Amino acid sequence: MDGSFGFVINRPTGKNVVDFLPDEGLGGLENVPVFIGGPVAQDQLTFASFEWDKQSVVCRSHLHLNEAREMVEDDSVLVRAFVGYSGWTKGQLEEELDQKAWLVQKPDHSVLDIGSCPEMWHTIMREHGPWFKLLAAAPDDPSQN
Repeated sequence: MDGSFGFVINRPTGKNVVDFLPDEGLGGLENVPVFIGGPVAQDQLTFASFEWDKQSVVCRSHLHLNEAREMVEDDSVLVRAFVGYSGWTKGQLEEELDQKAWLVQKPDHSVLDIGSCPEMWHTIMREHGPWFKLLAAAPDDPSQN
């Protein structure tokens, strides 16, 4: 498959893996939070791991259940589950980046903190300056302003 793939990391469902896979022997995966990963394939549950490597995050996706079960026991690795994913055709994401349709910044540890999810987007937007702060405060439907 050619293209790009990713997960939305700040939209928790409020459920854990055990709510989706109640009949599996999950071990430590039972309490792993499940996020809405994106609009594509929302009928699939995907496991991913996140690990800090100096100043970046290393993400491994499409972990098998057994692999995720083992990794959740490692305190240096964070395991998340996602319903759905975000996807772009070959060259599409690069074109959108060239058009400045995305704000890009280096992640910090807070991006993986489930407690920061409700304010993450607003916080990131405010960090980019007054224009972006105004956009973050605007209602989704401007006619409601």
